[in-house]
Amino acid sequence: MFGTSLLVFLAGAAVGAAVAALTTPKTGPELRGDIKGLGQKLRDRFAPVNTHEEERMGA
Repeated sequence: MFGTSLLVFLAGAAVGAAVAALTTPKTGPELRGDIKGLGQKLRDRFAPVNTHEEERMGA
C-alpha cells in the first residue's frame, strides 16, 4: 500500500516537473541541459539504492 502511494506520488512529481520544464521560457539547448542535469541528479541519487538491491538479491 505504501509502495503504491509512493509510486503514484513520484509519478505525479515527474509529470509536474515535465510540465514546468516545458512551459518555462528557455531556449532548446538550455532546456535540454536542464533535463540532462536532472537526469544525472536522479541517477546519482538512486544509484546507491539500486546497488544495495542488487547486492541483497545476490546479483
